[in-house]
Amino acid sequence: MSALQGQGDQSEHLSVLIAHIVQELRGTVLHSQLKRAAQFQAGKPNIHLSDLKKEVHSALVETGWERKLRNAVYKHMVLYPQMNHPSSSGEHCKEPLSYIRKSQSNWEKRILKSLNSMCTELSVPLARKRPLQEQKELKMKWNELGTDEPDLSAFRPVYAPKDFLDVLMTLKNPNCNSSHENKSMVHTWGLIQMPFKIKTMKELRDQYWELTMTESQTGVDDLSEIAADVYETERTKLGKKVLQAGHSPLAQQFSKKGCPATQRCDLWAQILGVTSDDIDKLYYEQLKSYVFQHDLLVDSLIYKDIKLTATNDDNYFVFEDYLYQALLVFSRDTHVLKHFANSSATPAKSYIRGKLGMEEYAVVYPPNGVIPFHGFSMFVSPLCYVYHDPVRLYFIFRELYMRYFFRLHNISSHPQGIVALSILFESLLQTHQPQLFYHLREIGAQPLRIAFKWIMRAFSGFLASDQLLLLWDRILAYNSLEILPVLAMAIFAFRRVNLMEVTTFSAADAVMADLTGLKLVPLLQVAIFSSQR
Repeated sequence: MSALQGQGDQSEHLSVLIAHIVQELRGTVLHSQLKRAAQFQAGKPNIHLSDLKKEVHSALVETGWERKLRNAVYKHMVLYPQMNHPSSSGEHCKEPLSYIRKSQSNWEKRILKSLNSMCTELSVPLARKRPLQEQKELKMKWNELGTDEPDLSAFRPVYAPKDFLDVLMTLKNPNCNSSHENKSMVHTWGLIQMPFKIKTMKELRDQYWELTMTESQTGVDDLSEIAADVYETERTKLGKKVLQAGHSPLAQQFSKKGCPATQRCDLWAQILGVTSDDIDKLYYEQLKSYVFQHDLLVDSLIYKDIKLTATNDDNYFVFEDYLYQALLVFSRDTHVLKHFANSSATPAKSYIRGKLGMEEYAVVYPPNGVIPFHGFSMFVSPLCYVYHDPVRLYFIFRELYMRYFFRLHNISSHPQGIVALSILFESLLQTHQPQLFYHLREIGAQPLRIAFKWIMRAFSGFLASDQLLLLWDRILAYNSLEILPVLAMAIFAFRRVNLMEVTTFSAADAVMADLTGLKLVPLLQVAIFSSQR
């Protein structure tokens, strides 16, 4: 009986997923292009009515349209994993746990209060229309925004990773004490005491088996059987064939061993389903016009964040102009609001002056619904090494954010969310380096206090740029953020000897301050596969 019920649930799940994907594709540019292509083929004089369906389908396959449709369907399947609860709806679909929903709501209110307080203190509006002269000046210096030096001394980040961690540490399941099963899932030495089921090292080995030491990897110099340059040449040849195939899952599988540097831009675009065609370019120009027309408070927060982070980083300061362009445009992009269907978060709203509390006069603020935190610009910075066209750079960043990065600053029970990732880090370190974990805990240097900012920023600004890109290769290839806490655990294990000698938090933090000399792949291989415990 239970087996039949399970089959019924699975069938219902599949039906809902198919209906959802069909609904998402209907009305897209691809949908209209497919219709035109099918109509063109159907209108050919040599096609018989009895063979119409077969002939049109064959023609769509030959002309590459079927492959484009398959990639679009695959993209939506990747983007909407929450569909495994077809009976859920509304907020329960976004986040099934009520106490998590409440915590996220309270956190959003706190962020909005901080933003409104800044408006009041500095006597600046959330948004204002730029005078025509100011619009003209901004257009003229669009490609030299880094030369602009507005006085931002009074502005402060709305929140930083440390503030967010303090909130996560207060999370508590009200039903935890009544369940023995829940008790066994709580990791008692860690900062975050939540009964979330996370993966074991054995499950992670199964997931990342292509990273094993017996498999050659891009970005590793000491390949055992063949010279590194020969291996890279062969990888590049294979990568060319993968790109010619134009199939997203194939590009994803290929990237599990790392992307050749010369092909990374196209492989990532293929995995993410980003095309950057003429319509996208027109849309980007439209978003630029919105930047010219209105000045937002979050613009100053973006400027401030870039000045505090990227422009002080030897790897990224040269990309300052690109970062301003991408993030200012991003703040106006209402397409980003779509990701809230998968997020536990809800976009902040503001009211037109004089209409406070009247919902019909409420507008999402900023237009994309995302209020940047300290370090937010580092989600874009590494992409500047890969994409030199600002339009393509923007759409790749937008897709990365909507697929992965938003999960790193929202409170949720999702297995890819920051809470689960933090618990996974603490669990792995506690299980595989118990002496180190206990020592750091006893001296008041809880490991998560050091590692949290790495995970929340996906290691951007901490690893050397070439190593970071190899890490992000694996995020896309495995469609998972779980590699972030695995790497964090690996770094602690690597610096174990020095950490065991420290006696204060500041000393432990100093030991872990510089990660730029670390090599990503060997670290992960040793951490995951050196011991088969």
